[in-house]
Amino acid sequence: MQNYFQLFSLEENFIIDLKALEDSYQTQVAKFHPDKFVKKDDKQKQLSLQNTSLLNTAFNILKSPLSRAVYLLELQGINAFEEKDTSLDLDFLANQIELREELEDIESNNSDLTSLDKFIDNIDNKIKENITKIEKFFLIKDFLQAKNSVRELKFYFQLSEQANDLMNERL
Repeated sequence: MQNYFQLFSLEENFIIDLKALEDSYQTQVAKFHPDKFVKKDDKQKQLSLQNTSLLNTAFNILKSPLSRAVYLLELQGINAFEEKDTSLDLDFLANQIELREELEDIESNNSDLTSLDKFIDNIDNKIKENITKIEKFFLIKDFLQAKNSVRELKFYFQLSEQANDLMNERL
C-alpha cells in the first residue's frame, strides 16, 4: 500500500502544511492528466486513471483532519472505529447526549436562527479544541488518547453537519 504522506513528499504527521499538500497534489495529478494519454495504449490510459484515483483519494484523506487522524492511526495498526471497542469517556457521553437534545430542541421548537447559529459556533469551537488535543496526542505518540479524541471528533463533525443542514433548511 502506498503511503499517502510519501506520495506527496510530506512528513508522516498530523500537523501538515495544507498549501504544500495542495501544491504537491497539483504537480502529481498534472503528470497523469487524461490529455497526456490520449494517444497511449489502453494499458497506459488505465494506469493513468488508477494513479489519478489514488492521488484524489490520498489528497482527500490528508486534507481532512478527521480522515488524516484516522489514517495515521491505521498506519499504527489501530482501527479508530473498531466495533468491539465501545469505551468512551463518560463525561463526553453525557455531553454528547446534552448536545443532541439541544439540537433536537432547536429543531422541534422552530427556534430562531440565532439559537441555531450559537449552537453551530459552539460545535465549531469543540471541533477546534478537539483537533488541538489530537495534535498534542500525535506529537507525544499517545495513540490511545488520539483514538479516543478521533472518535469524539467524528461525533462533533456529524453534529455540525446536522446543524448546518438544519440551518440551510431554514434559510
